[in-house]
Amino acid sequence: MFRKTSSAEREVLWNGNYLRVWSANFMIFFSFMLLTPLLPLYLSESFGADKHTIGVVLSGYTIAVMLVRPFSGYLVDSFSRRKVLLVTYFLFFLCFIGYPLAGTLWLFALVRTLHGLPFGATTVANTTVAIDVLHPARRAEGIGYYGLSNNVATALSPMLALALYEWTGSFELLFVLAIAVAGSGYVINRGLKLKPREPVPTTKKLSLDRFILVKALGMGVSFACLSFSYGVISTYIALYAKEELGLLSGSGVFFLLIALGLIVSRLYGGRSLRQGRVLHNATLGLLVSLVGYLLFAGVHNYWGFFGAALIIGLGNGHMFPAFQTMFINLGGSQKRGTANSTMLVSWDVGMGLGVFLGGVVAEYTTFYHAFWMAWAVNALGVLLYFVYVRGFYRREVGSDN
Repeated sequence: MFRKTSSAEREVLWNGNYLRVWSANFMIFFSFMLLTPLLPLYLSESFGADKHTIGVVLSGYTIAVMLVRPFSGYLVDSFSRRKVLLVTYFLFFLCFIGYPLAGTLWLFALVRTLHGLPFGATTVANTTVAIDVLHPARRAEGIGYYGLSNNVATALSPMLALALYEWTGSFELLFVLAIAVAGSGYVINRGLKLKPREPVPTTKKLSLDRFILVKALGMGVSFACLSFSYGVISTYIALYAKEELGLLSGSGVFFLLIALGLIVSRLYGGRSLRQGRVLHNATLGLLVSLVGYLLFAGVHNYWGFFGAALIIGLGNGHMFPAFQTMFINLGGSQKRGTANSTMLVSWDVGMGLGVFLGGVVAEYTTFYHAFWMAWAVNALGVLLYFVYVRGFYRREVGSDN
């Protein structure tokens, strides 16, 4: 007897449009992360900036990203998504040219801050188009694989940047490479062929739900708690590894293990998402991540350090695409951009608070207190998920989990 083929298996996942936006997303994060780890050194050597000034200069783009994302969701829902994507992607590429041309510290700060606007808008637009070009039966699975483009780029790009700088000592080479990669992503996306879609009905008066998916705010709070803990760990991991464990290159291995965990869990979890078991993946990811943060906060040796990285990666690899699918399902086909921007704003807010409060706690107490705070806030997000989010999602969307 031949096994009956499901509709999800018959539909092509890696279609031409999906391959384009997947590759373009990889190039967004590869080009951006190529510069990120070395910008503090560049500012110090080129402009003589101190640590406080470097922090101020580099934080501007984060604020710009958070400000633009709600409007980005509105734009991609209200206008041609292909046009919005191409315009924002081109501006994202153009900003890279400004880095080597900035002759003063404050001009560099302006370019860096302005770069956050097209970065935030492009990531929303590209993700929304990726969801559009996926067949509904493969959408949840495709979202999971789409996230791999971020993970692989953010794991490989900083390593390449550090190696190139060590070999050549040239910041200019890195700027040129970032410009070339971002430009290639723009060219790839110009080949997109999207079907016409029904525009969002317009009203004379704009309301909050055109910019934020209001009914997903509770889920957004839970998601922000999860990103808070990642913000603390990812920002202060290098200092902790060097000062407390004596690991000079430990942060690179830490992020590689996180990336490995993300890749493994997304490949493994793709089948569950294909079967529509979104809440199953979210629940599993949350619990696994919680164990990872507990291990990191409670075990201060090499085993705790590297073991936590792999476990956190495994958990986040299940959790992130599941939450994104939940946001998208709540938004429906007409508000995918708004749903995406709401999810990303939630992540940004949590990350930002984690970076700020983690630094304050570590400065006035110890790293260990900061990491226990990260675990506690993560646990709060998990509790909110079980108490409210899971039941709310079942009522709104329906689930067989």
